[in-house]
Amino acid sequence: MASSTTGDGVSGAQTEKKHKKTKNQAVDESELLTVPDGWKEPTFTKDDNPRGLLEESSFATLFPKYREAYLKECWPLVEKALGDSNIKASLDLIEGSISVCTTKKTYDPYAIIRARDLIKLLARSVPFEQAVRILQDDMACDIIKIGTLVRNRERFVKRRQRLIGPKGSTLKALELLTNCYVMVQGNTVSALGPYNGLKEVRKVVMDTMKNIHPIYNIKTLMIKRELSKDPDLRVQSWERFLPKFRHKNVAKRKEPKKKSVKKEYTPFPPPQPESKVDKELATGEFFLRESVKKRKKMEEIKVKQAEALTKKQEERNKAFIPPKEKPLLKKTTKAPTEGKLDIEAIKEKVKKAKMKKLGAPPVNPAPPSSTTNKKKKN
Repeated sequence: MASSTTGDGVSGAQTEKKHKKTKNQAVDESELLTVPDGWKEPTFTKDDNPRGLLEESSFATLFPKYREAYLKECWPLVEKALGDSNIKASLDLIEGSISVCTTKKTYDPYAIIRARDLIKLLARSVPFEQAVRILQDDMACDIIKIGTLVRNRERFVKRRQRLIGPKGSTLKALELLTNCYVMVQGNTVSALGPYNGLKEVRKVVMDTMKNIHPIYNIKTLMIKRELSKDPDLRVQSWERFLPKFRHKNVAKRKEPKKKSVKKEYTPFPPPQPESKVDKELATGEFFLRESVKKRKKMEEIKVKQAEALTKKQEERNKAFIPPKEKPLLKKTTKAPTEGKLDIEAIKEKVKKAKMKKLGAPPVNPAPPSSTTNKKKKN
């Protein structure tokens, strides 16, 4: 019995050790996958490569004519910035090209690649203050070609403007979320910033040119930014938090304007059309003389000419036909009222009206009384 108990204790201890090992392995893997905060890659110094480079490397790029004046002004600053990395730069205004090459003092082999990206950005209308940042270790650039993604020119201009947004608001939001500088110029989009940001910028630009509005991608970037602040969610999947946008416009198949109706299938071929000789035989013209045939044709032509002349004459005469006038509506007079008019009442009204007028003598003055006549006689 004692031997069995000791065996059980040993097996339990072994299992506990195994569990601890697995836990430690899981912790170590998670620590290896996550980069500690504030960690930076050590800079490449001359001590790392004291003998320098064996061969000379050079790159060149062309720039447009309108960029010539700006490059003339900032060229001393470009030479000074590249001189710190021991790289020689030359500006050719006749050919319209910029070239960079390594020297004997150059020790960083990747410096020429950064110099190549710098002249590319300057040629794509990126200002010098932003383009110089490419010489830093944690910076990279991406030039996205969008000219061939959309065939229709008007549609391309609309989608490119959608990427910029009203007064550059969409582009500014994208820059803030990705920590990148974005420049839209012509048929290309130049982006400058950290690698993670460049990846997001490329995705947003390509989706915008595929007719997906940039506001959807900006919304997902905002959610991702908030989720990254939580240390517990770093290992978990974020799909449940991210929005899922569906296409509202379902592509409808265009129907033809004229629908052709298919005829019923018949195994028999269609009847053979009558030839000119068959028609003449049916009408009897085949047996007539040539002179008679010519006369008939001339008569038919004359009849057609006469019909055409009559039609033309009718069309000309239409201009001389006066248009039909609309009948005027007569004013309906009221019928006099039945019955006799009171003439005496009207006369009295007229008399009163005359009496009212100033200075108007009475129409029929009243006869003088009998007493006044007697006094006159006496």
